[in-house]
Amino acid sequence: MENIRIQDDLYNYVNGAWLETTVIPNDRPTTGGFADLDVDVEKTMRAELEDMIAKNTYPNDCLKNACKLYSAAIDVKRRKREGIRPALPALKRIEKLNTVADLNRHLKDFALDGMPLPFSFSIEPDMKNTDAKLLYLQGPSTILPDTTYYKPEMEQQKTALLGMWQNMVKAVLAKTRLSEEEQNAYIADAIAFDAVIAGIVKSSEEWSEYTKVYNIISMRKAVSALKPLKFSKLCKDLFGEAPAKLSIADPRFLDNFGKLFNEDTFVQYKHWAYINLLLSCCSLLSEELRDLGSSYRRALTGVAQMPCVEKFAYRLAAGTYSEPMGIYYGDKYFGQAAKADVVEMVKEIIETYKTRVAKNDFLDPATKDKAVLKLSTMKIKMGYPDKAEAIYDKLVFDENASLLTIVSTLQRIKREDDNAKFYAPVDHNKWAMPGHMVNACYDPTSNDITFPAAILQAPFYSIKQTRSQNLGGIGAVIGHEISHAFDNNGAAYDEHGNMNNWWTKKDRANFKAKTKAMIKEFEGIVLPAGPVNATLTVSENIADNGGMAVTLDIMSRMKGASFEEYFVNWAKVWCMKAKPEYEQLLLNVDVHGPHILRANMPPRNFPQWYDTFGVTKKDKMYIAPNKRVVIW
Repeated sequence: MENIRIQDDLYNYVNGAWLETTVIPNDRPTTGGFADLDVDVEKTMRAELEDMIAKNTYPNDCLKNACKLYSAAIDVKRRKREGIRPALPALKRIEKLNTVADLNRHLKDFALDGMPLPFSFSIEPDMKNTDAKLLYLQGPSTILPDTTYYKPEMEQQKTALLGMWQNMVKAVLAKTRLSEEEQNAYIADAIAFDAVIAGIVKSSEEWSEYTKVYNIISMRKAVSALKPLKFSKLCKDLFGEAPAKLSIADPRFLDNFGKLFNEDTFVQYKHWAYINLLLSCCSLLSEELRDLGSSYRRALTGVAQMPCVEKFAYRLAAGTYSEPMGIYYGDKYFGQAAKADVVEMVKEIIETYKTRVAKNDFLDPATKDKAVLKLSTMKIKMGYPDKAEAIYDKLVFDENASLLTIVSTLQRIKREDDNAKFYAPVDHNKWAMPGHMVNACYDPTSNDITFPAAILQAPFYSIKQTRSQNLGGIGAVIGHEISHAFDNNGAAYDEHGNMNNWWTKKDRANFKAKTKAMIKEFEGIVLPAGPVNATLTVSENIADNGGMAVTLDIMSRMKGASFEEYFVNWAKVWCMKAKPEYEQLLLNVDVHGPHILRANMPPRNFPQWYDTFGVTKKDKMYIAPNKRVVIW
């Protein structure tokens, strides 16, 4: 882009020429930044698997099984011969259901096999006692990406998207034994069932306040609300003993469960479940069905074609055996010198954060002490774990089975293992992300930060980059993840990861006022893809702001610091070109803001931005001092 001034648009000044000329791959919704690193890791690890297979030599049994799964997935000739047949036994199990009593008789196996149920649940740490586990119950997902799509003002878009979904389902159902009349009835019932779901489950904005998933009720109350399903018996069958309490992640769903599921709506549920099961199987059947079954998702994201079979096979193997794959990647491609350098950077950022908290002007001393304690006890998971969890040794399968049967078998093994550990203490040493994932995270229930090896590459990080560039890249990302410990959600958890109000009433009010100021800073921004939801993205915006604040603090004390290099690399990290459909989707469902805003909004809150580039009131990236927001 010509004539773009850095003072007006940092993002396009740095990335504009690349954005104008770069073409997004036909099988991906985005390119640039995170996506490009992910592509590189995928190419590297695909080549590793193919080399192991060619030489018939494997580092360990887990990777041997991953290679066997990869080989089964690329056997397109076999999958073509089998067609839809591998899915028929599971579909027949749904067809044979005539009453709720029938479903109750098979509820345990339906849950273990991942069959579509009128509710979903997960086993997670108890937010107020994170050494123990708790069952979290919620409703099923909607057909459309979010409940907001069902609002009257979205009627035109809703109709168009449901039309795309119906076309996909008709094409897939045509491969079954159902008559055209039956197919139409199944689709109509599924849409009717989905409409009820959409009216009683949370929106993405509501889910973004994840502390609100903690709503403890007794098992007796849950059983009463979930009638006519025998929920207590299901829990006893799965865990050996039904827990006395659970958390309702979505209370509105439970309050309205009787409207969604009863004897009168059972046929609607049955047809909804049949379609959802069939669609979930498509990627593991023939290439034709893999293509058909992904057409709706591709339309939502603007992707023209499905990934080639080798990419599909790699992603399946890498996802199923994620930890062993990540350890192999990290051990081979992540240097110890880089690990030591980044760990030192993390420690420096944490210490700087402590100093900033101590100087904070809106917290009382007692609250500051608690915040510093939380920082002092924060655990660092860098690169990859020392060894894979024991479950991966159990993930074995019959090579002669169909791909669908293989994957279904492995998924059931994982569910059974999770259920068997329900009453065991939470393992806080467990990694949230594998080493080959290009991402990073903060876990509030363990008070730890995870940085997989795959993200520790340029432009985020390189030993060859200057310290200023690395601070504007991985340093700011590290600061971002640490800041999640003190965002509007993470601030509710103490140093042990327990949800516990360690704030004074006055401090909490001050923090809420600053959170509202952050929302206001982003409110009303309209991009080509649509308006920004500042409430949905506030936690990530707080984290971006905090990551920049702490790293600029380090820069200000660093000899030879180049703020220009810092800000340029910050913008480079967020460079992304996306399909318009995908941009629109993200605006509705993603807690992260659009990349252009992640690059352009945080800098304007800090004096170093103005001093480095001489930004004045005449420039577009100017905010008056009294409107600048700095929380941490």
